[in-house]
Amino acid sequence: MTCIAVIGGDGAGKTTVTRWLLASGRAPLRYLYMGINVESSNAALPTSRLLQRLRRRRGEGGTLHAAATRPARGGAKGALRAAVRLAYRLSEEWYRQLLCGYFELRGEVVLCDRHFLYDFYETAPRRRAQRFAERVHLWLLEHLYPRPDLVLFLDAPAEVLFARKGEATLEFLEGRRAAVLELGAGDPRFCRVDATRPLEEVQAEVARRIDAFLAGDGRAPRREPRSAARG
Repeated sequence: MTCIAVIGGDGAGKTTVTRWLLASGRAPLRYLYMGINVESSNAALPTSRLLQRLRRRRGEGGTLHAAATRPARGGAKGALRAAVRLAYRLSEEWYRQLLCGYFELRGEVVLCDRHFLYDFYETAPRRRAQRFAERVHLWLLEHLYPRPDLVLFLDAPAEVLFARKGEATLEFLEGRRAAVLELGAGDPRFCRVDATRPLEEVQAEVARRIDAFLAGDGRAPRREPRSAARG
């Protein structure tokens, strides 16, 4: 049972690298998008696709997950909305995780483009500024959501990512980078790949790490959720 995740900021080359890996014929790879953009996903709950279409018809931009970061409304109605959004997030994330497990049981190597935990993880200062529902969501991802067997982080400074794609802000991109590096620190399954190099060099290193991992040279045991590890 093997799950490999390719992660990185927008502009790091995740999609390009995963498509190249699929075309390379390495192992029986099964592609699975594990990010928040329903329109980019090759697997999503039917309700998620329906809600996304309804949002477009109403002229609402952004993703369903991004909608959950809007300013919270107070009172019981606001709390109910936050709870519903949290339930939606969890249902979508666990649906894709069940698909991942199903493919693994069939003997396929699941290649994940992005991963929910690494997309939502925040450092302590940013976490304290989050709403309660967002902190609960992150706690559940961090302690209960299964982690990949190998994580390939295509790393590039915020300035490089912004120059490539021109999205978000330098502060946001650098904050995401810091969060991913913090989460991966000390994890034997986490591999940083310098994504500032030419694409061919990045692809070669990614392929080398995956080949070594599948051969058993780089295989590491699944890390238990933090709560279980402390026990």
